[in-house]
Amino acid sequence: MSKPTAADESDDPSGHAQRRMVELLRALAPNEGYNLTALPTVRILRSDRALTRTPVLYDPGIVIVCQGRKRGYFGDKLYVYDAQHYLAVSVPVPFDMETDATPAQPLLALYLHLDFAVAADLMLHIDRHPSAEPAQAPQSMLSSPIDADMRGSVLRFLEALNRPLEAAVLGPGLLRELYFRVLTGAQGRSMREALALKGQYGKIGRALRRIHAGYAEALDLAQLAREAGMSIPAFHSHFKAITQTSPMQYLKSTRLHQARLLMVRRDLTAEAACHAVGYTSPSQFSREFRRLFGLTPAAEARRMRATFAIPPAFPGAEFVSSH
Repeated sequence: MSKPTAADESDDPSGHAQRRMVELLRALAPNEGYNLTALPTVRILRSDRALTRTPVLYDPGIVIVCQGRKRGYFGDKLYVYDAQHYLAVSVPVPFDMETDATPAQPLLALYLHLDFAVAADLMLHIDRHPSAEPAQAPQSMLSSPIDADMRGSVLRFLEALNRPLEAAVLGPGLLRELYFRVLTGAQGRSMREALALKGQYGKIGRALRRIHAGYAEALDLAQLAREAGMSIPAFHSHFKAITQTSPMQYLKSTRLHQARLLMVRRDLTAEAACHAVGYTSPSQFSREFRRLFGLTPAAEARRMRATFAIPPAFPGAEFVSSH
């Protein structure tokens, strides 16, 4: 394939930006899996192979894919995030995901773990300015188009990440710019409404934090509903509308994802991980683990270690996630 000429690039500025972003991401992601960067809340995901549909638990954040494609199945909706769409997650939600990638064209993506303090400060500034935006209901997950402004912000951010001094000095400001693009983008109003945690959405958001902070405790539906200040039927209904699963299924998923991370990150045995996340029966743990992930706990831990780099948890992370 011939190298694009200057004329070609001027005719297709977005294509040139895309190629440059892929080049920069390749330099930042030498290993398959999640690669650390100079900024603690930013990681680069690389996958050299297609991944079949698998359960994941995303904590609040933004995923910007520059090469390859991911598809998320959340309830009855399909969310595509690829070179034309980014994914934004406002509350931690379990869903199924699959990846298109090859060794020649690996999936390359930015993963931004959401800094709530930065988002809240930006929202204060944004909301001070009158806007003609139509009202949008809060949503747990959004797949939005990457426009020229967003693409330019991503490119500047990646250029800085590849230069240590710029990453340290300019990186935080450029990351804030990316947040701004998401919070004022096509579905920015919906994202801001979700992060504001108002009304019933806010009550469920606080219940999710309770589950993630106390997943190893003997939590039950009545206790969670009571702490949310809702009747059990109302709590169950609103919880399922936001997470697409029941409170007790959500608790189970959180425990199992955390158990997998403990086995991979801390080299715990399946039995030790089982007790660490609140199970009392190792046999029940193994059954439910295999039902979710398709492999025994030991086999899944071996697979993760062999094929996917899992770095330490984000500093001060509030939520369990699948990575």
